[in-house]
Parts: sequence; C-alpha cells; structure tokens
Amino acid sequence: MADVLRSLRLGGRGDPARACALALGAEGVALSLLVGNGRMAEPLWCHPEVSARFEELQFTLGEGPGPDAVRTGSPVMEPDLDRVRPDRWPALLPPARDLGVHGVCCFPLGIGAIRVGVLTVLCDGDRTMSVQQSADATALAAALTGALLNGDGDGRGRWGEDGKGNGGRGGSGDRGGNGNGGPVLGLSLDRPTGLHRAAVHQATGMISVQLGVTMEEALLRLRAHAYSSERPLGEVADDVVARRLRFNDNDDTTNNASGNGSDGSSGDGFDDDTNGPYSPGDGKG
Repeated sequence: MADVLRSLRLGGRGDPARACALALGAEGVALSLLVGNGRMAEPLWCHPEVSARFEELQFTLGEGPGPDAVRTGSPVMEPDLDRVRPDRWPALLPPARDLGVHGVCCFPLGIGAIRVGVLTVLCDGDRTMSVQQSADATALAAALTGALLNGDGDGRGRWGEDGKGNGGRGGSGDRGGNGNGGPVLGLSLDRPTGLHRAAVHQATGMISVQLGVTMEEALLRLRAHAYSSERPLGEVADDVVARRLRFNDNDDTTNNASGNGSDGSSGDGFDDDTNGPYSPGDGKG
C-alpha cells in the first residue's frame, strides 16, 4: 500500500483502482464522491467491472454498506454477505449475490460531520478481511480524504463539503497549503470532468418541482419507481428528463407521454408538455 500511495502522490499513471485492489488483495475497489445538495454518490474509480455494477446497484436502491458508511461516518465491514441478516439490506442482497459479490467493506471519506465520499472494497472468495487489509484500507481512505478536502500536491483546487472544487488554492494562499499554513497530503486525483449521473440529478430536480417535495424525497420516489419497474435508475431518469415519464402527486403511479399511468391506467396529472422546470416557459415540469 505504501508503494500505491507513493505513486498517487507522484501522479503515477495507470489505473489507480486496479493498483489499490492489488495492494489490498481485494476482488475490487471503487471510489465514489458525494456531490450536490442531494449528496449523491458519483463514481470516480472502479475496478473491475463488477465494482462499477455493485456501486450502481447501491445507488439505484439507496441501501447497502456504502450508504450506511456515509450516513454513520463509520466503516461498514461485511466480508461475508451470506452472514448478513436478510432484513438489513433486503433489496440489495439477492442481486449482489447474483453479481458474484461475496463480501463488501466500505470506508467513509470525511472528517467529523463532513462527508466527501466512500471507498468500497469487494472481498475475495475467502470472505474475510485481515487486520492488515483493514489497516491498509483505512490508511488509503484517510489519504484520499486528505486529498479531497485539502487539494492535491500541486495546489490545484480544493474540494469543499459540497463535493465541488472551488478552483482556488489553499486557504493560506500558498500552493499545497491546507488552509492553516501547513502542508497537505499531496495525492494526485483526476478531477471528474462531468457527472456520470447527470440525468439522475436533473430528473430529481424535475420530480421535486412536479411533486412539490424536497430533493431527498424526489430521489426516493425516483428510486422506488426504478426498483418497482426493475429498470436501471439512469434509464428511468432519462425518461423523466425527456418527458416520457412524469410523476403524479394524485396517486402512487407515474404518467407517461400518452397521459397514461405506468400501469396502463389513465392519469390526470400529466401535461404532454412543452414547458418544464428547465424550459424557457418556466412552467411546471
């Protein structure tokens, strides 16, 4: 792990997720950042593909060790999913096993009440995590937390609690400063150039306007529809953004572009609209 951290500090090229997975002796590693007012998880690193798919599964369902780690601020260690109570993550466990995920350990990135992301480690077929592996993962999470909160080794930008870079230098005005005049842990992290889940962010805002609810409630409604229809969250979000799907506050159904509910029933809350929350008409989406 020391070699991996050294490579990251020096801006080493290659796949950092793969390097971390190898150093940890894990089946996979994923790093997600929390962005926006809704504190949605945005994937930054994933290796291999099953890690990305598991992260998407947690995001769609809104449950799992990752969301729990972010909420509590403490690591969630479940190296053997077969030993997890079925009622702990009832929607997650069956599809996780179908993916071939044996066990998961998640480490929150943050200090105190500040949360900036989560590091997810997929355990190998032995369904264990040794003391050394846990110590290494904890050290990696701490290093990533410092990098995200304080800025990278070149002093390029800082990441605030809202998960967005403000483009400035350290608070002291010095390159590589930590805001208190001291040095920071200079990990080189490639900043995401765009949101992987932009449609989900936009759809959540549209549903919030349609139903007159908070962003948190709107995301819950979006997730519930994706789960009940057995569709990926991003696919449902695309339909909302394209106005093929509109959430109706009159009942628990949604309406499609024909004015009918998703169950085929007639819906009276849908506008076959040209106006939406982001349209020039400023109409209700």
